[in-house]
Amino acid sequence: MPLTMKVYQAFDREPIAELPADDAAALEQKLQVAAKAFADRDGWLPAHQRMAILRKASALLQENRDRFAMMIAREGGKPLTDAIIEVTRGIDGLVNAADELRNFGGKEIPMGLTAASTNRWAFTTKEPIGVVAAISAFNHPLNLIIHQIAPAIAVGCPVIVKPAATTPISCIEIVKLFREAGLDERWCQTLITEDNSLAEAFVTDRRVAFLSFIGSAKVGWYLKSKLPPGTRCALEHGGAAPVIVDRSANVDAIVAIVKGGYYHAGQVCVSAQRLFVHEDILASFTEALAARVAALHVGDPTLAQTEVGPLILPREADRVAAWIKEATDAGTKQIGGGRMSETTLLPSVLMNPPADAKVSMLEVFGPLTCVYGYRELDEAIRIANSLPYAFQASIFSADIAVALRAAKHLNASAVLVNDHTAFRTDWMPFAGRRQSGYGVGGIPWTMEEMADDKMVVFNQVT
Repeated sequence: MPLTMKVYQAFDREPIAELPADDAAALEQKLQVAAKAFADRDGWLPAHQRMAILRKASALLQENRDRFAMMIAREGGKPLTDAIIEVTRGIDGLVNAADELRNFGGKEIPMGLTAASTNRWAFTTKEPIGVVAAISAFNHPLNLIIHQIAPAIAVGCPVIVKPAATTPISCIEIVKLFREAGLDERWCQTLITEDNSLAEAFVTDRRVAFLSFIGSAKVGWYLKSKLPPGTRCALEHGGAAPVIVDRSANVDAIVAIVKGGYYHAGQVCVSAQRLFVHEDILASFTEALAARVAALHVGDPTLAQTEVGPLILPREADRVAAWIKEATDAGTKQIGGGRMSETTLLPSVLMNPPADAKVSMLEVFGPLTCVYGYRELDEAIRIANSLPYAFQASIFSADIAVALRAAKHLNASAVLVNDHTAFRTDWMPFAGRRQSGYGVGGIPWTMEEMADDKMVVFNQVT
């Protein structure tokens, strides 16, 4: 009997579709197709064809913007307004990958600097690394896929992408658009499965040259440890992003912080989670934050007015609720909160939870921020840096000296000044440090990761 996989709406768990699923035989066939495409060097697509395909796919996605946005809202639970933004980013990301090819090349290597190197001319060229295995996450079910397959297509790597089991439809549909744009199937395939052992067999196959993984640190680091020698990878995990609010911060910082903390119900790898607020403004800040959070419109993500939707699965809502209860049982004050449905939690704020509470130590990935008072900037920075994660961090301050000190001493790959931790553009480098990741994301940067430099040296024999 053929394998199938059911997809449900995140908000109310109503079924959306039952899709054909892949088994080991299907995976083997896909790997053979991809490996054969890469091995045929004379059959590699020239850059102008890859650029044209990416641009055509972008135009097709623009035509289908509203359809994709609604699907993101249904299967992923992202509010429709934010889902439209995600599709818009994807449209631009495809053009970004095409444009990057105008500057994607090698360089001349100086010769003649020693007697032994005279009469030689050397330069490097860019080559695709090989077959790319991409495993993606649910929280940006279209744009994360684009961040994995658009660089591979641009560079010329055959790519096989496995979407999250909860959100496969956006992936399947964007790959269909690439077919419509003229990309042969061998250059971009999907692996649709809920079988973790099959996914592991996929990424650890010796025909795979590069693993792009977006998901939990536990799984990512495990898979990296199982990769055959020579397989390169990029891992994008998460963290518990810190935000420092100096006493000189503008009150408008509240708007940005709430967006950064409750966007997609906090299910973002750089979601603002730990807010360190100077004691001089702690009371007024907390009052303003509570009012803003209470005003958020929570509900069905397919409705235009919704600002906070569900968590992806009932068990995730149960987990976040249990973590909140652990903190409140220890005496922590909770502002807001509650439960709308089996997947939907009302946004809440926890005031100064214990340092050893899960909400203080781990990535919550839910509609929750934690507020801690501080007196000395260096102490706030020390606590912010105390966890084994380091991704993006923020400092809100009108004092340039405070901002610069925080930017220098916060352990993060990016420090946002007077902006929330979840800010990102698709062409900037995006990378976790320590347990938060490995390698560099962002479309141009991923293209570099998926390419090899080859040097050619001419001996100018007379």
